[in-house]
Amino acid sequence: MLWAGVAKRAGRAAVWFAMIWLAPVFIAERDAVGAERVDLELILAVDVSRSMDFGEQIIQRKGYAEAFRSPEVIDAILGGGLGRIAVLYLEWAGDMIQDVVVPWTLIDSSGAALAFADRLERREPQRLSRTSISGAMLAADTLFGTSDWSGVRRVVDISGDGPNNQGVAVEDARDRLIASGATINGLPLLVRPTSYGFGIDNLDDYYIDCVIGGPGAFSLPVRDWVEFPAAVRRKLVLEIAGFNPHPAAESAGLLLAQTSGPARGGSDCLIGERLWEMRMRDLEIR
Repeated sequence: MLWAGVAKRAGRAAVWFAMIWLAPVFIAERDAVGAERVDLELILAVDVSRSMDFGEQIIQRKGYAEAFRSPEVIDAILGGGLGRIAVLYLEWAGDMIQDVVVPWTLIDSSGAALAFADRLERREPQRLSRTSISGAMLAADTLFGTSDWSGVRRVVDISGDGPNNQGVAVEDARDRLIASGATINGLPLLVRPTSYGFGIDNLDDYYIDCVIGGPGAFSLPVRDWVEFPAAVRRKLVLEIAGFNPHPAAESAGLLLAQTSGPARGGSDCLIGERLWEMRMRDLEIR
């Protein structure tokens, strides 16, 4: 009886101890407005402009779907401080063309990750005109804060095969998104850099100088479509786990933001707009 009483009192003490010391943890799982906290709010912003054919767009879509089925990505999600992230999949082309393919989705289990991958493959991608990276950035800025989840971090993952050629200047959109607290990472596709006369050879440099930014921002160039699935997996693991890629950047093939401010490298951040104007003038002359 004596030991039973001691155990009972000890059990009560343990409960009160847990309530007192764990209460901040439970409180921290929701933000000031009651949104559920997640380790990351991630927007996957994928280029579907006409510079890519339908087969290449399918490779992109399947690459992201397979990444969310991979053990590496699922382990990164479940291994976070809260073990959950919120993801949105956005396809974009011209200035006013942004299509939310899969809206904000909570991924907090392997089943949720597999379900997200399945949803990605239900709809076929579209081929749309123009390339407005800045439009995708401004859309992402608006989409943050529209879900039931609040991330410890916010990341926009932009993949594309050409420079901005429509909408506001890409640097202005980038700086606005960074100022709102987001990090922008890049996946420049150098698989056919001069297609349709609107591509550039140094798209990897352009992404570093004009597109990516924010804390720990990095870019991972893809030079052949066979590299795409592995590149997406590697990039997502880094983004989800929140690792700073700088120490291992060279061995991982990552290219990092030169600075966090507007003064960057030697890329012309208006090259896409200039190429478009030149092409239109050339067509008029003909």
